[in-house]
Amino acid sequence: MSAPFRFPRFFVTTPSPCPYLAGKTERKVFTELSGPHSDELNDALGRIGFRRSQNVAYRPSCIDCAACVSVRVVASEFQANHSQKRTLKRHADLEVTACKPWATSEQYELLRRYLHARHPQGGMVEMDEHDFSDMVEQSPVRTFVIEYREPSVDGRPGKLVGACLTDQQADGLSMIYSFFDPEAEGRPGLGTFIILDHIVRAARAGLPYVYLGYWVEDSRRMAYKSRFRPIEKLGPNGWHRFDPEQRELPLTVSIPA
Repeated sequence: MSAPFRFPRFFVTTPSPCPYLAGKTERKVFTELSGPHSDELNDALGRIGFRRSQNVAYRPSCIDCAACVSVRVVASEFQANHSQKRTLKRHADLEVTACKPWATSEQYELLRRYLHARHPQGGMVEMDEHDFSDMVEQSPVRTFVIEYREPSVDGRPGKLVGACLTDQQADGLSMIYSFFDPEAEGRPGLGTFIILDHIVRAARAGLPYVYLGYWVEDSRRMAYKSRFRPIEKLGPNGWHRFDPEQRELPLTVSIPA
């Protein structure tokens, strides 16, 4: 007889400066992922906008702001535009491997180069190798590290130029964190390619969605997520498709006659 499902306990963090919008504060609600039903709980929470970090599921719960919106790409209907097709062709020679969630020094050094080049002021830049191991290995759900390497030479693995910590959920792939070599010669658009590769792989596996985390309309750091269509966002009435280029007016706005 299996153990009964235990409803999770939720907690709220203290407010801290928002990393996306100046002058705003952020607050999160979170719960622990543990026990034999961690996968099912993570799937259910993912469908209502939660993200995973190690053995914790969290989502924004800010007092005076709702700018962070969960978004996902409809993988089964995705059609690459001309620019994305060029990116797929440019990096088609990369060797892609879904690895068990085991951190390596090679992955960590790649992450360090990425953070110092792209997010030098971010909170993760101080992450040491032990912190990185925790990020990768402390997962109670089905997780992979997807590695992207230059073509192998004489049977030896090629240079690691990209990686993504990815969860496989019941309805899609959830991209927890991706990073790549920002100075890889002849490899522009690696970040875009990693997302495109996830979309292609999800569609081939019959998984309808690729979860990209949170999108903030007024944050330039988040703009790249809106380039993958069709895209859905989570609102009060559930998931629905939207055009990121069309700003939605708040209901309180009055239009003069």
